Amino acid sequence: QVQLVESGGGLVQAGGSLRLSCLASGIIFAFVDMGWYRQAPGKQRELVATITGGRNTNYADSVKGRFTIARDNAKNSVYLQMNSLKPDDTGVYYCNVMRSEYWGQGTQVTVSS
Repeated sequence: QVQLVESGGGLVQAGGSLRLSCLASGIIFAFVDMGWYRQAPGKQRELVATITGGRNTNYADSVKGRFTIARDNAKNSVYLQMNSLKPDDTGVYYCNVMRSEYWGQGTQVTVSS
């Protein structure tokens, strides 16, 4: 079955960086579009960044210029490099196979001020 496993979250001070990873299995990874979402406490889950199989990328306005999404098809993995982190970036980050019901378990990112 399809599995998505996120890692790389943690506690970081404002201005710091983190790199999230998502390892996928059970799918032909190179052919699927992938996304990173986040959910802050008391808020709805929101889309952060997407990357197509052709490596076209898209970002939420709130993270443009600070976050970079990338993929390594040989490793069945998608990454989210997060720089210049802000307290508003705090939340649980999930990877997703776009337009599917497949989600990872999430990884917590906490940015202290």
